[in-house]
Amino acid sequence: MSDNILIKSMFREYKVHFTLDYTAAIKALAEKKAFFIVDALVWQIYADRIKGMIPDERLLIVEANENNKSLDKCREIIETLVDRQVRRNERLVAIGGGIIQDVTAFSASIIYRGIEWIFFPTTLLAQADSCIGSKTSINLGDKKNLVGNFYPPSEVFVDTTFLNSLTVADIKSGIGEILHYYLYTASPLFDELISDYAKIIRDRNLLMKHIRESLKIKKSVIEIDEFDRGERNKFNYGHTFGHAIESVTDYAVKHGQAVTVGMDLANYVSMKMGFMGPDLFHDLHEKLSINFPEFSWSRIDLKRYLILLSKDKKNIENNIGCILFKAAGLLIKQQIPMDYYFKDIIHAYFLDELRKKEFALEET
Repeated sequence: MSDNILIKSMFREYKVHFTLDYTAAIKALAEKKAFFIVDALVWQIYADRIKGMIPDERLLIVEANENNKSLDKCREIIETLVDRQVRRNERLVAIGGGIIQDVTAFSASIIYRGIEWIFFPTTLLAQADSCIGSKTSINLGDKKNLVGNFYPPSEVFVDTTFLNSLTVADIKSGIGEILHYYLYTASPLFDELISDYAKIIRDRNLLMKHIRESLKIKKSVIEIDEFDRGERNKFNYGHTFGHAIESVTDYAVKHGQAVTVGMDLANYVSMKMGFMGPDLFHDLHEKLSINFPEFSWSRIDLKRYLILLSKDKKNIENNIGCILFKAAGLLIKQQIPMDYYFKDIIHAYFLDELRKKEFALEET
């Protein structure tokens, strides 16, 4: 498939290849003595197609869970690479979603002061978002993405064949990140994705257009602010609140759907602080809620949620660092005091807006 995307990074230029035959690329890399780190579930589903290509001694299977997105797991990976005599001029290949991407990229960035790695993203979230941008992120306890650096792949291979084996929740997670890019840039595809939502859930082939558009939006920003010091900060829209939702639900809510709720909460805070009107909030609330997770919001420990917010790495002193919303394509960085007024807004959102939506779903 043509129309590959070239990413210009401070580290290296790298391409996102769109392919319908991931096995050919895997075979070629295996013949060049690459070392493969593969999501255990992906291996379970696709082993019959690729097992014979990868020698056992050049393969590590990793369970893709949040507990493994840790310094301990990265240390284990590095020790395995050393034991298997992986050299500095060889390459790591990650096959999986964001967790496999993060542990592979972080490990590659520090072993031998850095070796090349290649990524085959197998989730919509990874294909439409995290596969480019250079960031590596590791959790520290219940504090999400607190440790990391910047270290891009040398190549990315996107094959939507992998999407056919994903759960509906995984697809919705990826859609959450796509929606966040569309609102960042005021893309006309936002309303189209909302309108086609049910069809897209059923037919994953319809996602290719949205994957390409999402990556093009991200490319336009990371090429001018790769190290997240300015405009790229606005991609945190929905993420400050979303990361805390993931943690407080013990990851029962997947990342992209947590970000969807996080965007809605950021919009709610924006409305309460006078940055946007109630009509715009309620219009976006109805559209974003199509991608909300099924979750009993009355179970949220709001005290713990606020504590998690207070530990976000973007905070300064006693302020919450987040991105607020004025209009589609017009986001603003804001440090908000963690005072009683802010806490009341958070309580009101969970106990009012989300509970109303939950009751409406129960009635249908």
